[in-house]
Parts: sequence; structure tokens; C-alpha cells
Amino acid sequence: MIAVESLAKSFGSIRAVDGISFTVGKGEILGFLGPNGAGKSTTMKMITTFLPPTSGTAKVADFDIWENPLEVRARIGYLPESAPSYKDMNVYDFLMFTAEVRGYDGEERKNRVMRMLETCNLKEVAWQLIDTLSKGYRQRVGFAQALLHDPEYLVLDEPTDGLDPNQKQEVRALIRRMGREKCIILSTHILEEVEAVCSRAIIIGNGRIVADGTPEALRSRSVLHGAVTLELTGEGIKDALADLQKIEGVARVEELKNDDLPAKTAVAEGEDAAGSAKNGKSSLRVRLFPKKGVAIAHEAAKFVHERKWEVDAFTLEKGDLNEVFYNLTKGGEKA
Repeated sequence: MIAVESLAKSFGSIRAVDGISFTVGKGEILGFLGPNGAGKSTTMKMITTFLPPTSGTAKVADFDIWENPLEVRARIGYLPESAPSYKDMNVYDFLMFTAEVRGYDGEERKNRVMRMLETCNLKEVAWQLIDTLSKGYRQRVGFAQALLHDPEYLVLDEPTDGLDPNQKQEVRALIRRMGREKCIILSTHILEEVEAVCSRAIIIGNGRIVADGTPEALRSRSVLHGAVTLELTGEGIKDALADLQKIEGVARVEELKNDDLPAKTAVAEGEDAAGSAKNGKSSLRVRLFPKKGVAIAHEAAKFVHERKWEVDAFTLEKGDLNEVFYNLTKGGEKA
């Protein structure tokens, strides 16, 4: 595994990473989340021995970054931010050079390079200067050099940065496949990427870990988790807002505008909301928020059925990872 122990880094008076600890095991894909300046890249640079810590340490396969830095580097595939490379070399020569640095020669060296050209879809630009490549292709070159020696451990800093949607899907599929047998840490600020790829996520803010759990566990911290969103139509919904508040376990009911943003809490404010018109019928979009720890979906469905309201949509909300991320990194909720 990778084990990080009280890792810290200061640049003068600035504490970029403030004593973080975590472990990542084989078969695990850890998403390292945080806003710009949170300490993600600095942490990755320390784990890969690119940057010495101010204090603390990290171990990769029981090799300490202080005591055995070469052993650590031999076992890690590292894709730094922005995929730096020698831009005056062509793709093939750059990967051949990387393979030589890794200690390969002869047919094995060539075979590894050809395998990476195939794996990362680089064959068509193999003889092109890296400086002439698009950002997406340069990112793929960086990915290829990180995978060249088939490492057990991968540290990927923004691995899909600059890729188009199709390329992102290809890279994410590749990471998922590798994640079955390797230990992977990837940093990102793209929450969609965490949900698509990661088995676990750490959120870091101001150099400290503020949350650690599966994407599902993090979503459960959202105010939307377990809420029910309804779209109703028909003449019988005039008093629906007040009626829905009667459902056991419902904490509050909010009417929604077309953009899904809460408009008002009609019940609490005592306002009359007859709903808007939809195909000549009254329509209403509402969200029911549960009391803490209460599941309301079944009761809500039963309640609506008994009143014979026309239901255009019934959605059980999983929770909003964006909201959780914002609250944790903007001084809101504390872990």
C-alpha cells in the first residue's frame, strides 16, 4: 500500500500541507479532491519524492521516501500536472528514452514502447514532435511514460486535463481496468471524475483532510440526500404544498422553479401556491426534505397515490457531491 504519515510542507510562512495521514491499498482508486491551492499537487510531489516534506513521511510498498527514494521511484508511475516532457523530441523517441531511464534495453525496451503507443492511442502521432501536439495528445504522452514500466502504484495529477469528452472516457476506462490490480491515487477538481472512477475520495482544504469516504458516503452528507422531488399536475394539487407537509418524516417542503433551485418554503411562509400551468393543467414541482435519519420515499409514494394526483416525475435524491465539496472547502461543515 501507500501509507502517508503526518505529511507536512511549508513554503516560508505558508503551510501548504498540514500534517495529513491516509493509506491506499491494492485494488483501490483514491480520488484526491480539493480546490486550487488546497495542497493536492504538493502532496503528490512529496509521495513521489519529487519534493521533500518539511515533516512527516510516506511509504510505498514499505519503502520510506526519506530512506529509500530510488526504490519508491522504481515502483511508482507518476503523471505530474500538465504532463511535462521534452518537447523537441518526437513521441516515439521520448518513450524510448523513458524506457532506457527505467533500465530497459533491446527488444523489451521497444516492445514496451509499442505497447504504450497502442494502449494510449498514440500510434498516429508517434513520429510527431511533442511540441506540435494538442494538449490532449501531450497528456496522453505523459500517461504513457507513467505506465511504461507497468508500476504497481500510480500517482496521477489531473490525468484527464485537456482531454475531449471521448478521450476522457477512454482514460477513465483505462484507470478503472488498472485499478483492479494496482494502487492508484489521482487528484482532480472534477467531481464527475470521482463518481465515474474512484472507489474512495479524500477532500482536502487548506492543506488538511476534511473528509474521507466512498463517493456514496460523501453524497450522504448532502442536504439533498434522501430528499424526494415530485412533479405533479392536475386540478387536485392546489393545496398540495400544505398536504405534503403532513407526511410522516418530512421536515419541510419547498416549491421549485424550472431551474431546480428552491424558490420558497411555502408552508413555512403561509403562502398560497396553486402552481403553474402545464398543458392547460395546474402543475407543481416540489422537493420534500426528510428529518434526519428518516427515509420518506415509501410514505411519499403512498401519500401521493392515495390522493390520486397525476405524477410526472418522482425522484429519490442521492445527494449532491458539489454541495458537499463546497461546504467542506469553504469553511462550512467540519469533518
